Amino acid sequence: MSGTGEANPLRDAADRRLPRIAGPSGLVIFGVTGDLSRKKLMPAVYDLANRGLLPPGFSLVGFARREWQNEDFAQEVHDAVKAHARTPFREEVWQQLIQGMRFVQGDFGDDDAFETLKKTITELDEAQGTGGNFAFYLSVPPKFFPKVVKQLKKHGLADQKEGSWRRAVIEKPFGHDLVSAKELNQVVHEVFPPHEVFRIDHYLGKETVQNILALRFANTLFEPIWNRSYVDHVQITMAEDIGIGGRAGYYDGIGAARDVIQNHLLQLLALTAMEEPASFDADALAAEKTKVLGAVRLPKDLGANTVRGQYAAGWQGGEKAMGYLQEDGIDPQSKTDTYAAIKLEIDNRRWAGVPFYLRTGKRLGRRVTEIAVVFQRAPHSPFDHTATEELGQNALVIRVQPDEGVTLRFGSKVPGTSMEVRDVSMDFAYGESFTESSPEAYERLLLDVLLGDSNLFPRVEEVELSWKILDPIEQFWDTYGQPAQYPSGTWGPVEADEMLARDGRSWRRP
Repeated sequence: MSGTGEANPLRDAADRRLPRIAGPSGLVIFGVTGDLSRKKLMPAVYDLANRGLLPPGFSLVGFARREWQNEDFAQEVHDAVKAHARTPFREEVWQQLIQGMRFVQGDFGDDDAFETLKKTITELDEAQGTGGNFAFYLSVPPKFFPKVVKQLKKHGLADQKEGSWRRAVIEKPFGHDLVSAKELNQVVHEVFPPHEVFRIDHYLGKETVQNILALRFANTLFEPIWNRSYVDHVQITMAEDIGIGGRAGYYDGIGAARDVIQNHLLQLLALTAMEEPASFDADALAAEKTKVLGAVRLPKDLGANTVRGQYAAGWQGGEKAMGYLQEDGIDPQSKTDTYAAIKLEIDNRRWAGVPFYLRTGKRLGRRVTEIAVVFQRAPHSPFDHTATEELGQNALVIRVQPDEGVTLRFGSKVPGTSMEVRDVSMDFAYGESFTESSPEAYERLLLDVLLGDSNLFPRVEEVELSWKILDPIEQFWDTYGQPAQYPSGTWGPVEADEMLARDGRSWRRP
């Protein structure tokens, strides 16, 4: 039926339950030999093809310095897919994908290579029917973004021809402060119109993050209490149990706050705190997130309400771990933070006076990302103190990873003749409630890029507002003192515990 060009009368355009399939298109990956490409992007392309969500003539072009032939590239993709794909390997899917795979060798400054890329794309248009639609994925160190983008312009690769599109996909970090973010945006927008630029924050592609919106706005249970009258505070945690690995060159000088708080955690804050959007289209979502980020206020005393730390030697998972300053390639005088905790408030009617505590760190107790909305204690308790000794505060915890799901913590009477109340949990786990497994974040995001659907991608305003929040904290840290040390395998420096203790609160143990 679809071959005749007629619309399916049973299919409603507004029905979001049916998977949308990308039209004729291709993807060009710069830096295709890197880790991200091997572990995430190539497997995601295969998984999309395997689920029938890519067009029959889909093309994948790799661009890198290696001296490879197309066959070598296909073999590399094959190995990456076998090692990292989520769905089972099927030979017929692979055979169809391989038809559209090409490799272009060259440096980012190499004009001949970009001319070859142009020729390759034109040939693929004819051979595969990609319709002139290509997304350029910059899986390269941020310092090369401007160079690659300018080369795409110079060789006419970014030109939007009638009826077709060209898009740019950029990985974080989007700059390292407000000034550099603005410069980068200016360079990119000179070449690609803003609606064709997709900034990837892979957290926004996770099912559990999108579930924040479903949880809040599809249920009448939570929205009435999602405000300052009932919420005591909110904690957003992203903990890793690994060190910097071989990323000293990237990480030193950037640090945990720039690497994680500026994008992932502030995006999670925006989704948790924003007002209900008029609809779930990109503009309406961006408008509400922008309002929240614009209303974020920093504490007056940054010394008392922000903490940065560095992991020291310790024990992690039964193995001895070295400290950050002992890692290969790290300057022993480095003040780079591997742990950061900050307190923010949101100056609007819904959240006035409710603190949002954000923390992230490497070499912490375990790998976990969660949002905990902690509610106020009962205003009048007829129970005496001893009956509620083991009762904490009600909390709704959204687990983004690893055990994706939602937990609701509340007090319940302990069986027996005495009146004793203690905490119990009601748990929803994705893995148990749904038979299908969640797609990888990159599957969802790559498909959205090809569909031109930008509602899971941060806009320029969001990026710039996030830097406005973080810049004063980074400047304060640059001026005062050294990062606090914490042993690897613990939950961060004691200074972070003291920061919450001063407010009469404590960090959750995830």
